[in-house]
Amino acid sequence: MERPPGKELALAPLQEWGEEEVDGAVYNVTLRRQHSQRPGPDPGPSADFVHYRTCKVRALRAARIERLVLELVQGDHEQDPAFVPAFLATHRAFIPTDHVLGLLLPLRQAPRPQGLVRLHSGYRALISVLGSWLLDHPQDFKDPPAHPNLVRVCTFLSVAAPGGAESQEAERLLKHFQEEEEEEEEEEEEVAKKLQEEEEGAKEEEEHVKEGPELLDFSVDEVAEQLTVMDMELFSQVCLGECLGSVWSHRDKAVGRGTAPSVRATVAQFNAVTSCVLSSVLVGPGLPPPYRAHRLEKWIFIAQRCRELRNFSSLRAILSALQSNPVYRLKRSWAAVSREPLSIYRKLSNIFSDENNHLNSREILSQEEASLTSPEEETAPGVPPLKVPPGPIPYLGTFLTDLVMLDTALPDRLEGDLINFEKRRKEWEILSRIQHLQRRCMSYSLPSRPPVLAAFHAQRPLSEEQSYRLSRVIEPPAASCPSSPRIRRRISLTKRLSAKLSRERGFSPSHQPGDLPSPTVTSSSAQGTVEQPLGTKVSELRAAPAFLGSLAQTSHPGQRTPDACVIRVSIDHDPGNLYRSILLTSQDKVPGVVLRALQKLHLEQPQPRDYQLFQVLPGDRELLIPDNANVFYAMSPASPGDFVLRKKEGAQSPP
Repeated sequence: MERPPGKELALAPLQEWGEEEVDGAVYNVTLRRQHSQRPGPDPGPSADFVHYRTCKVRALRAARIERLVLELVQGDHEQDPAFVPAFLATHRAFIPTDHVLGLLLPLRQAPRPQGLVRLHSGYRALISVLGSWLLDHPQDFKDPPAHPNLVRVCTFLSVAAPGGAESQEAERLLKHFQEEEEEEEEEEEEVAKKLQEEEEGAKEEEEHVKEGPELLDFSVDEVAEQLTVMDMELFSQVCLGECLGSVWSHRDKAVGRGTAPSVRATVAQFNAVTSCVLSSVLVGPGLPPPYRAHRLEKWIFIAQRCRELRNFSSLRAILSALQSNPVYRLKRSWAAVSREPLSIYRKLSNIFSDENNHLNSREILSQEEASLTSPEEETAPGVPPLKVPPGPIPYLGTFLTDLVMLDTALPDRLEGDLINFEKRRKEWEILSRIQHLQRRCMSYSLPSRPPVLAAFHAQRPLSEEQSYRLSRVIEPPAASCPSSPRIRRRISLTKRLSAKLSRERGFSPSHQPGDLPSPTVTSSSAQGTVEQPLGTKVSELRAAPAFLGSLAQTSHPGQRTPDACVIRVSIDHDPGNLYRSILLTSQDKVPGVVLRALQKLHLEQPQPRDYQLFQVLPGDRELLIPDNANVFYAMSPASPGDFVLRKKEGAQSPP
């Protein structure tokens, strides 16, 4: 059978070829098929054929740190364009900025100005790398008060590329940081004065606040737009390096305290929105159900408007508050909610369904992203581009969860003490999505309304205990009323958010245990840890992404791959009732699982022999796992992977 002239064969454009080791560095090699144009005025019979040529493409997979830094200036960036952005975005996970500069800048002595015309390609690459670094990750160079790393870069560029764009950017950034410090000092002085004035006129201020409007006095559009303004500003300022699992999971440890301030700010804003919904719904214990139902309806319409504005962060915060136990249990109030807002509420709640690792919200966000990269970005010359819709503003916890799952599934180092850069490439795939969305957020043009913002910040926050106490006053537990709207989770807000996100958590393959708390959990719940590597051989790395994919897409407690699953462990009598996630393999026995759980719970000098491990079963039942049993095979596969640790009788209390 003859093939029609000029018809292509259905061949894959990329083909995995294998690995190569060159000078101690491991490369992933693929064969890329490309069209080949044959020269000649008279091609003859060969014109009926499509010609191809095969190119060998190498991407660095693992190497020592010195080789990785050398690759920045000597690597083939046309063959491997993702290497530089992936390194710059993730280097903080394995080497600090000053160490990179210590290896990078002394590679060659800076050329004299008169020799700039004949700059070596290595210098051109180095200048280009520094320019990209300054533009994309300026916070890496912020080290007040002296900013020594940035000063060092300025000095080098002033000699290597005087007057160039990179040198100008370095000088501009240094000046910007210095101005920021001056402004911060002035702000601190102003804040101190304001605090003193507020203390002097506390009574007058209190009366003024009472007389001011509350948040729900404003229109649905005004509230939703101001929530979006705040979320947009915070999300656009998130530093990519702070989202890495190895950074974020250490934020509450002694070594990482005070880290990730930009991500912490999004956490605080999410919790503030949730608290605002709770306090506004639970206000006035004597309020009749129809009036409270009106407040529920207004928050539902605000959530709907957030969805229209593509603000998924505040949307989820509002839904989380409405689904919390103190609000959910108000059956009389929910019974008075009209049919239309109730239908809207159920549709919005379905976006963040727990099923399939929040598959609905992931798909919707992907669709929103796809709508932004449609043909309007590729219009013909001279044709005005179509207006690109602003946003979306994502729920950051989804990305943080995925990054920690990566931190769990792939080791930091491979055999021979090689940096596993394949892991960093996968992290960069997620970070690049965040970066893309941050740029799109800048297209929002919503006005700021100070009265609405003032009412939001003036809302009195309620603790979980206060919320539940108010809820019981509003509707005593014995009340017999119509059912509240059906939702999946009926536990309290802190437990719900902690459980939901801990189920999505992963672990970092370092030498100390850890996990990622969700951004929806309050700071008291934010305890970070790290996990042991899954493997160390280069040959094992190829199989890891397949395991990671199945784990990341179906990461429910107890969800199994053939030889691993994610479980959640809490400790009995823990006042926070927090879970810590554990990656359980078919080789893990009780002592090892108990030890990792105790380390994740931040107990000093943990003694696994002092604890027993129980699996929580439906109907308030528990299954005791024998002390030396293999947990993977001893646990009940039909139940969610929730476990609890209890001290044995006579065991000493942990410090």
